[in-house]
Amino acid sequence: MMADPPDKADTRVQRGIQSIEVGGRLLLALADAGRPMALKDLAGAAGMAPPKAHPYLVSFGKLGLITQDPGSGHYGLGPLAMQLGLISLQQYDPVRLATARLPELARAIGQTSAIAVWGNHGPTIVRTEEGPSAVHVAMRHGTVMSVQGTASGRLFAALLPRRLVAAAQADVDFDTAFERELDAVRRERISRAVDAAVVGFSALAAPVCDGSGTMVLSLTVIGPTASFDVSLGGAAAQLLRRVAAELTQQLGGGAAIQALATSMHSPADA
Repeated sequence: MMADPPDKADTRVQRGIQSIEVGGRLLLALADAGRPMALKDLAGAAGMAPPKAHPYLVSFGKLGLITQDPGSGHYGLGPLAMQLGLISLQQYDPVRLATARLPELARAIGQTSAIAVWGNHGPTIVRTEEGPSAVHVAMRHGTVMSVQGTASGRLFAALLPRRLVAAAQADVDFDTAFERELDAVRRERISRAVDAAVVGFSALAAPVCDGSGTMVLSLTVIGPTASFDVSLGGAAAQLLRRVAAELTQQLGGGAAIQALATSMHSPADA
């Protein structure tokens, strides 16, 4: 019997083990809750009765995937689950993950998209993707951008420690007006620049954070001011926020962006 061609075989639905998939709902429920849960609550979140859930939890406990608090009896993720999570995070390269999303951003928003990371001299472009727009801004890999004059720069200034920003670009003026801008960036989880670095062009930038809540890169979209809606409630800003949040989730950040918005403050961070 001849085997199916690779492209045809790859489209077939592969059989799995149903009991593993059913039990896996308990692990998903724990991960989604982010806290230990009582048997009744955990079973309910997984869509099953407590008597059905208990045997799965016993087996998961033997493997180290979950642990049970002897006092409260609540179930939480165990040491093996934590170890697997750490290994998974080590395998994720933030720039690689974000690069895969650039074509989507450029195509959906219709403008050039880019990734910037924090370098020795400030925000530095490491990846770009041109959009379908007939007008493009030339952004070369390795280009260092102004902290105060670009959307990505203001984003890093808002979410990184003050000493780090000042050390990279000593001419940054953290005056009252700039501090108000940074407060707005923290609150809105997005930064914008209108006719700033280049007259006639505007940009939006959103942060991607890792599991510790540290901003690791900026997703930026830039285009002609006349045809690019950079309003904070516009479609481009909403899509940029969503993609940045999804990348943050992949890197273990969870609610890192929201935490930064409430915990960061504008006075000098040691």
